[in-house]
Amino acid sequence: MTETKSSNPGSAEVWITGIGLATSLGEGLDANWDALNQRRINVDESGFAPYVVHPWAPVNFDTQIPKKGDQRQMEAWQRIGTYAAGLALDSAGVKGNKEILGRMDMIVAAGGGERDLAVDTGILQAEAKGNSAPGFLNERLMNDLRPTLFLAQLSNLLAGNIAIVHGVTGSSRTFMGEEAAGVNAARIALTRIAAGQSDIALIGGSQNSERKDMLVLYEFDDFNLKDKFEPVWARSPKTGFALGSAGVFLVIESRTHAEARGAKPYARLTNVVADQSRRKSPGEVTATLETLWSKLGKLNDNGAIITGATGAQPVTSEELAFLRHHPDFAVRAIGTAFGHTMEAQFPLGLALAAISVSRGALYSPNDPTALEVEMSKPPTQIVVIGAGHWRGEGMALVEAVK
Repeated sequence: MTETKSSNPGSAEVWITGIGLATSLGEGLDANWDALNQRRINVDESGFAPYVVHPWAPVNFDTQIPKKGDQRQMEAWQRIGTYAAGLALDSAGVKGNKEILGRMDMIVAAGGGERDLAVDTGILQAEAKGNSAPGFLNERLMNDLRPTLFLAQLSNLLAGNIAIVHGVTGSSRTFMGEEAAGVNAARIALTRIAAGQSDIALIGGSQNSERKDMLVLYEFDDFNLKDKFEPVWARSPKTGFALGSAGVFLVIESRTHAEARGAKPYARLTNVVADQSRRKSPGEVTATLETLWSKLGKLNDNGAIITGATGAQPVTSEELAFLRHHPDFAVRAIGTAFGHTMEAQFPLGLALAAISVSRGALYSPNDPTALEVEMSKPPTQIVVIGAGHWRGEGMALVEAVK
């Protein structure tokens, strides 16, 4: 097990003041909240059979990305993310505020860009015939790929598009590393604000599940859920994750900064801790989660856990063992409703925790195994857990603002 990294909050209290959600369940906080409480799930078992995916719920991109030219030069995952970032800025009341946006930090958790499958297929077919001339690959790539498509495969283009479309022009960081990227986006942003190095930040990520190239990638290690959808905790003996589509962004800022501009908080982001266990022996993930739990701070008995549990093995079983050590906390697995959104999974957990705290209720359980139960009391603390399907573990403490 490696050394745990913590946000080590300083004297500044940090609030979540904006949330942008655009998922397979719909756009906005109310649509997603209602779908969760009605136990609705948007899942496609046939479009990419045998793989199961959660497709994105379509929106009118014009409302957040008004220029058609901007939309055309983005791939789907970038449009999804840029759209959700606009929703978060609207939610925080800073959309169009050039003074604040000009100094707003941005940390994006992002994967690689999408492939042009037609070009890739043509190249592979030609190579398979064995008669391609020297330089064939370079020539095809230069002639067949649009410059905008080639550039759009860069992971930091999501941050670039958010800066162009929404005017967020403070410091910008892009983290890669699947689920752990989302954890560390939140951890670094919290650390900077708590230490007084920043006043306000935009953090988040996006994922497009309807990508054949990604399904092939994860199939190499048998991570994909196949044939029939099952809730996360019921995926045994059949295991795996169903990729989910979502754009999730949050605005976090110091309490002093928020109060000075009259902003109201959804919740307080108190701590974020991260680690990366070696995963060489059984039980290492469980032990790492216990260590992270001990570093979150004082936890009361009126709390809940929102986890990005993947459904893939063996990590899900090890996380389940950890959860059974803490039976007093009501559990929700977001992968059941939203699928697995990779880099956006931890920000999604933070968003749902903040919404739950602000509305004084935990949304309904959706679990046939009875691990998830109703919570009658309003949650004042929610722990968000992210254990990556392959590497990386993290936790955050989200609390009601006193």
